[in-house]
Amino acid sequence: MTRSSGVRAPAPDGAGAPRLLLPEPPEGWSAWLDGIFRRLLEAFGPRHWWPSALAPAPAKAAPFEMIAGAILVQNVAWSNAARAVRALAEAGLLEVAAVHAAPPDVLEPLIRPAAYFRQKAQRLKRFAAHVVERHGGDLAAMLRQPPAQLRAELLELPGIGPETADCILCYAACLPVMPMDAYTRRIFARVGLFEPDVDYHAMQAFFHAHTPEEADLRGEFHALVDALGNGVCRKRDPRCSACPLGQICQRVGVGSAAAGPADP
Repeated sequence: MTRSSGVRAPAPDGAGAPRLLLPEPPEGWSAWLDGIFRRLLEAFGPRHWWPSALAPAPAKAAPFEMIAGAILVQNVAWSNAARAVRALAEAGLLEVAAVHAAPPDVLEPLIRPAAYFRQKAQRLKRFAAHVVERHGGDLAAMLRQPPAQLRAELLELPGIGPETADCILCYAACLPVMPMDAYTRRIFARVGLFEPDVDYHAMQAFFHAHTPEEADLRGEFHALVDALGNGVCRKRDPRCSACPLGQICQRVGVGSAAAGPADP
């Protein structure tokens, strides 16, 4: 269940619209983004995010599984993070109280597939300790807080930056927040919309201004952007001929070898 009705996504201090490098299309930005969303959905299908590591799609992760996965996936492929999540579940350690009680030397070998396992074990334990100490161990109560308050609280925790915090707001708290990431920046810079170094919150302000305030839709849009960035619009050797946005992409910064004619 989403918390979209009457719930506004938090706007960080200083967040403002980015400098746009394209003129507004005749149909307007909202319709333009909707067209991109539909092209990506047709190309990749529903992504069923946040994916559960414990069951096949369309199963989605429960809140603490999602949060653990968001911490474990940092700087590593999702397949590695998913192995670590499954190991925690098999050991009975995919709950706030269990992680809080477990010594680091119990967690570390279980999450080794996710790399940086000592650091990530500490981050999981610090998150669990926060839920226990501030919310009596009630993760659901923590996630029911007003969006701006919850986001600020998450950002106080080690290892949780804007992207991870916004993923938690979107996929665990079911709030209408669209996370941004390196894929969003790369894709929309190549399309010609943003500067390559566009600010995180400026990007987010643009998407929030021109998409419906619905958690499911914004979460799906983020997942579809990641599917494009991971498999097609890669940092090196982008597969432009296979890109569903080929007809609108200006291919800014893409070498001529990758910029052959796009499929219709």
